[in-house]
Amino acid sequence: MIQYRKSLSEKGIIQSMSRKGNCLDNSIVENFFGILKNEMFYGHEYEFKTLDELTVAIEKYIRYYNVERITTKLKGLSPYQYRQQSLSLV
Repeated sequence: MIQYRKSLSEKGIIQSMSRKGNCLDNSIVENFFGILKNEMFYGHEYEFKTLDELTVAIEKYIRYYNVERITTKLKGLSPYQYRQQSLSLV
């Protein structure tokens, strides 16, 4: 969108661009945002009275996601635990 790109430019923001026709560049972060919205936001939208409250909730969720949230694809470990395990093998 021309208007969107102009607005970004006026604010000195560089637009994220993937290689032409490659939507997979953003798939990892898109997947994370989908999980974040499903697990911590949907159904709680009206609990946040200010943007600061939402920011704090998102920061807490990111910490939970990385340090505490276990997943089967990481063999029952959190991302942090999985990385620590990998580092101990080196």
